[in-house]
Amino acid sequence: MREPLRVSRRNMLAVGAAAAAAAIGGGARAQLTKKIERFAPELDAVVSTSEPIRELATGTGGPGGPTEGPVWFKEGGYLLYSDIYNDRRMKYVPGQGAAVFKDKTERGNGMTRDLKGRLVVCERETRRVTRLEPDGELTVIANSFQGRRLNIPNDVVVKSDGAIYFTDPKRNSAPEPWDVPHTGVYRVTPDLGTVTLLVEDFVFPNGLAFSPDEKMLYVADWMRGHIRAFDVAPNGTLLRQTDRVFADLRGPEPGMPDGMKVDQAGNVYCGGSGGLYIFDPKGTKLGRIVHGHDDTTNMAFGGDDWKTLFITTRFYLIGVNLKVPGVPVPVPRKT
Repeated sequence: MREPLRVSRRNMLAVGAAAAAAAIGGGARAQLTKKIERFAPELDAVVSTSEPIRELATGTGGPGGPTEGPVWFKEGGYLLYSDIYNDRRMKYVPGQGAAVFKDKTERGNGMTRDLKGRLVVCERETRRVTRLEPDGELTVIANSFQGRRLNIPNDVVVKSDGAIYFTDPKRNSAPEPWDVPHTGVYRVTPDLGTVTLLVEDFVFPNGLAFSPDEKMLYVADWMRGHIRAFDVAPNGTLLRQTDRVFADLRGPEPGMPDGMKVDQAGNVYCGGSGGLYIFDPKGTKLGRIVHGHDDTTNMAFGGDDWKTLFITTRFYLIGVNLKVPGVPVPVPRKT
């Protein structure tokens, strides 16, 4: 059963507390202890509780936007990620550190790669989703729906058939008559010819990820503090009658659900109160990576074996080694 469209007082207070924490000292207030907590014994097959939580880079993010959107390039052995506040794209190479990869990115946010390995970006400034071609040109994947301008595309994922799914929450400013009047989760056909609105009743749709078999789509609602799950129809749309709350990520500590990823065993990774949570495919909390910062903005799997979890917070890039590989990006093409 779908939850009614409302935001509880408790959740609004939690959001306000998280926002206030981010505002104090530029959001740099850190928790005292870094640790990996085990909530269920099954966590031992995913990550060791003694695994180091490594701060890999900083110098990104700010009050106008955090560090975000990590995506791994296996063929090059590097990670790209977004510095929204400073309007630039960063490149991290293990063993070498981070450097500016590109300035003036239209305040790019969530990123992924399509089946051909091309970079796909949600752009805040231009309110569109774009694809970077090999010759450096940009292809607009989506910037409107039914003749109205998108709000602020947030995160994006590509299915193995080439379809592109993205979230579009509402902007903070008052909407114009030509703006889309609702939030949305959208699907774009592989040929970019059709944009379909899949769900419009999220308060703030954020991260999204497919299960490994792509039979389920998970979508985070930042304002409600939970993850919803939908069964995927054969035509790529969502079976709305299967809409359910997969996990609740609210709590007394700072942090709300933002970006999200899934490993090859079907475990779901998403930020929440006090750190980054790991759930099994049934929604059981296996553990939490307490990385020492108020928010978990996004994450990506990488490394030669896809067993390095790169985590972004407002100001930091963090790394943790896992025992289970993540779903690779680009995802293998469906045959």
